[in-house]
Amino acid sequence: MMKSFSAFRMASKIAKRSMSNTKSLKEILRDQIPAKQAAMKKLKAEYGNRSLGEVTVDQCIGGGRDVMSMYYETSLLDSHEGIRFRGYSIPELQQKLPTFKGPAGEGEPLPEALIWLLLTSEIPTLEQTRGLTAELNSRAKLPANVEPLIRSLPKNMHPMTQLCMGILACQTESKFAAAYASGVHKNTYWEYALEDILDVIAK
Repeated sequence: MMKSFSAFRMASKIAKRSMSNTKSLKEILRDQIPAKQAAMKKLKAEYGNRSLGEVTVDQCIGGGRDVMSMYYETSLLDSHEGIRFRGYSIPELQQKLPTFKGPAGEGEPLPEALIWLLLTSEIPTLEQTRGLTAELNSRAKLPANVEPLIRSLPKNMHPMTQLCMGILACQTESKFAAAYASGVHKNTYWEYALEDILDVIAK
């Protein structure tokens, strides 16, 4: 009886893991966001009035160097160890993330796999990575006003300035702006922000 129950539990865990491995990016985030929102609310309630430390005049003049002033989870840059993405070093990700050939470790990781990791903290499957690639391809078309604007810019304008102007011109199709104007609840902001994020990456 105990062996049968243990086998059932193991099969359930495998089934759940398999279901998770086939979920889309938005489905994964929809599962994660409520817990993230609750954790942030708890953090503010318990530690909202705590000090993170002192700031010196030198740090202020130096652009805020070494000043703790931002809450983030996606990456950590250490002056000795280098950068980590969601806790993984670059060599570790080269062995874990899907590649163009397919299996991890056979070439460099796909950008879409890293995007998935940064947004969800999870290593995506090859199927999930290719699904995100297809979704980005479907979003790649520029709004009609963007290309004429870019072509009208002076040839000697810095490329980063052109890029910024091109991205800002896409605001006409911002799903977040439309949702915000219509008064959607702030708990659902993330859905429309995600739409804009994927649109901008695709374009």
